Amino acid sequence: MQEILVGSRQKIDVETWERRASFNHFRNFTEPYHGVCLRVDCTATYRYAKQHHISVFLSLLHRSLVAAHQIENFRTRIVDGVVWRYEQINGGSAVGRPNGTIGFGHYQFRQRIGEFVPEASIELERVRQRNDLEHYPEANLIRYSILPWFDFTSISHARDFSREDSAPRITFGKITDADDRSTMPVSIHVHHALIDGLHVAHFVEKFQQSLDAPESEPL
Repeated sequence: MQEILVGSRQKIDVETWERRASFNHFRNFTEPYHGVCLRVDCTATYRYAKQHHISVFLSLLHRSLVAAHQIENFRTRIVDGVVWRYEQINGGSAVGRPNGTIGFGHYQFRQRIGEFVPEASIELERVRQRNDLEHYPEANLIRYSILPWFDFTSISHARDFSREDSAPRITFGKITDADDRSTMPVSIHVHHALIDGLHVAHFVEKFQQSLDAPESEPL
């Protein structure tokens, strides 16, 4: 696995945290994740990727990370029972291999899509040539998947309930063209002790803005 910087993080004092009640309520749920499926307009980013001959998936992933950095709750994680807010969130994804299996790729966030995608493409190709599963050692990650065969309306994920995990899970589906626009389904699953529906709505708003301006950087 390529070396990925964790960056700085801030410990959250749960006793004075505005989410104290919600955190204590949801943290020990057997299934604390909640999720939504919706459709986004990815026309601008899709065309940008095609024009520059770069990965559409990694371009979409980057725009999602740009949005996530603007939503504080999407940068918050539970580590050994302690709540931390990270300065930087990186991306990880399932990677399809020629033999039909998958590996796990991990991509360090860069503000500009022109820096992020080339680096991430090297990592993606490296994982395709392996036959193992490399696990990211830190919590500052968003887990991505792509299901390019399906225009899905719902989705579920495999979970290991014995292992602590609070990273969001985002899945991209099949891109559909109609009326000169490109759209795709997106699923977003998040830990309810950290993220409510309102925060997901704010993320979706920022994600759409990011998709509409693929060369823009986080504010």
